[in-house]
Amino acid sequence: MSKTVNFIIDGQNVEAKKGETILQAARRAGIYIPTMCYISKTTPCASCRICSVEVEGVDGFILSCNTPPTEGISVKTNSDELELERKNIMKLYDVNHPLECGVCDKSGECDLQNMTLEFGVEKQDFSAKDQLRTVKDWGLINYDPALCIMCEKCVHVCNEVIGDDAIEVKFGGYSSEIIPKGADTLDCTFCGECIAVCPVGALVSSDFKYSANAWELSRIPSTCAHCSAGCPLEYETRHSGINGDTSIYRVKNNFEFATLCGAGRFGFDFDVKASKEEAKLQAAVDALQSAKAIRFSSIITNEEALILQKIKEKLGLKLFNEDARLYNAFMKAYASVSGKLHASADLEAVKQADAAVVIGTRVVTDNPGVRYALRVASQHNGAKIVYAHPMEDVLMKNTATQFMKYEVGTEEGVMALLANELLKNADVDEDTRKFLDDLDLGYLEAESNVGDDELSLMSKSFMHAQNKVLIIGSDMFAHERAANIAKLAALIEKYTDFSLLVIPREVNTVGASLVCDLDIDEDLSNVVGYNAKGEFIIAASDDADLTTPALNQQEGSVVSIDNRLLPLNAALGFDGYELNDIANALGIEKEYTIEYTKELPQDKGFKAVEFDDLENFLDAFGEDTRGYILDEVACDADGKLEEIAELPEYNGTVIYDANPVLQFNNFTKRTKQLQEEALLSGSAQFAAAAKISDGDVVEITTGSETIQRTFRLDSELKGTIALNPTFDRDVDGSQYRFHKSKIVRVM
Repeated sequence: MSKTVNFIIDGQNVEAKKGETILQAARRAGIYIPTMCYISKTTPCASCRICSVEVEGVDGFILSCNTPPTEGISVKTNSDELELERKNIMKLYDVNHPLECGVCDKSGECDLQNMTLEFGVEKQDFSAKDQLRTVKDWGLINYDPALCIMCEKCVHVCNEVIGDDAIEVKFGGYSSEIIPKGADTLDCTFCGECIAVCPVGALVSSDFKYSANAWELSRIPSTCAHCSAGCPLEYETRHSGINGDTSIYRVKNNFEFATLCGAGRFGFDFDVKASKEEAKLQAAVDALQSAKAIRFSSIITNEEALILQKIKEKLGLKLFNEDARLYNAFMKAYASVSGKLHASADLEAVKQADAAVVIGTRVVTDNPGVRYALRVASQHNGAKIVYAHPMEDVLMKNTATQFMKYEVGTEEGVMALLANELLKNADVDEDTRKFLDDLDLGYLEAESNVGDDELSLMSKSFMHAQNKVLIIGSDMFAHERAANIAKLAALIEKYTDFSLLVIPREVNTVGASLVCDLDIDEDLSNVVGYNAKGEFIIAASDDADLTTPALNQQEGSVVSIDNRLLPLNAALGFDGYELNDIANALGIEKEYTIEYTKELPQDKGFKAVEFDDLENFLDAFGEDTRGYILDEVACDADGKLEEIAELPEYNGTVIYDANPVLQFNNFTKRTKQLQEEALLSGSAQFAAAAKISDGDVVEITTGSETIQRTFRLDSELKGTIALNPTFDRDVDGSQYRFHKSKIVRVM
């Protein structure tokens, strides 16, 4: 059967791929068909009819957005009849739309304005009774039903891409409006994607409202600095104030193809201010020259990481970053079986998947980009998604098709069970078959609480799947059996048709792990911290010993979850010192930090490309041209699987390090719009086990750390595991995310 359809548009021969609509084929061929409600990343809304075309031999108009072509048809995109049809549609849109363009946030980039001009609507032949429509304040989002044209883009993207399914259409003729679904006010993760896709000014940012016009803002393309998904965004800036300071007014994205979470959209004001004081620079140089080690976080550019590596080599220091070191160790163990340094899957592979296993991550808050990709796979491909974790997540309930609950600490056993199930009929080598045959399945199932019936159900649901992906989260990296877990994941990837995606914790965990030669963090005195704890702190913080620029104030690059090097551009200026100034003072001399971009280690997959030669845009068809994909690096596949260790038990009250939605670290914590109280959240069952009540201030002891939190009873949580946020504190990356804990009520 042919996978293409050949037909004609406006006399031009056009080829459509199987499953494409007339509109999609036209766009690929460079033929313009106007749309108002269409958006590439969702199913067609089919509400505006602007995309209507004529098909020879067919009476009436055809919606090009949801009609696939058939072999040999002839399509006409322009005629007097179509022009009149589109003009009348625009008149109906305009009939009751308030003329608020002078103060509307969408003015200057409004589809309604553009189409009204395009189709020459100069007078109004229709009229309708005006409706009283009050503006709704939904927190970070405002909705003005008087401006709404009911295109339904917001509803589609909320359901099909985000997975919140938080809004719906309340039908009522001219009284129709968008309303919260099943609630009095908006109850969602506040990604703001509805704002992005709204073609008019009906859905707007509450903070941005009435603050600037589109044509007054400058756009700086960059990469989101909050998690490892590497989402593309644009900072929109403007000079303001009597001193001519530049401020970020809002963040936008190429909503046609890309998606942002609320942290990326609303958490942009984490910049810092500083001035050049030579005494502070000298103090930083002196601190490094007398230090035993540098400790740094993965919220850093590749270029800064390379500078730290060069400082380590010049001064003979140790270099600590447990987050990146453990990720690196995990991937080395993976490479010892797979024979390659980088895992095979990316976010696009997840979107195209029709089967997925997610294990070792609370994915909604760890990496929203992965959540959105899974939602797209679920909605567009009917993907069967197995979500394996000790805790259920209500935000994944309408996406995951099977929840596999395992006991805390038993990840190695669960991975062995998955490998055994998925490799049953695979043609594996002799050592692998012996390893699988020697597994004590009864013991593993009993201790992990994952039964044979669950594994069989998974296999049955995957029976006809063609595009499968295994997603491994950061719960695994600090697990005491991380190396064997990584080898098991590599085994599944090697001998099945699963591709593998590994989710690092921070924005540049991958880059830091590849650039730096890291040491095991020790409890040393005289450590300099770079965006991390130390006796002398150099950080993008106003209270650091030396303040350096934040990631929205500097040029550089990071490596995303897709193993793609992505450029960062400076949205705001910075008047203080950078790490490169310290390096120059130490005799490691470059004029600009970005001169290090082309020197990133090629033996780890980086390319000798100048920073200024890096592209930073999505093309007209959504193709990601930003930066470059790291080259694959071959490794010796000499790793051997170890016998599965005795599975641990975590009895009593257990604490899990997991942030609330929209919070990731100290940078998101200090942004104005992402206000969140750091609370210990647990179920009624947890409260009973810990003998505490809602609102109690408690003291939590996990290992050697003791902190205080206010306890919040969360009706959506179950079991005796509570969520403890990390965004307000420095987290020891060497620790497994689940902790045996002692809970004491303080007041």
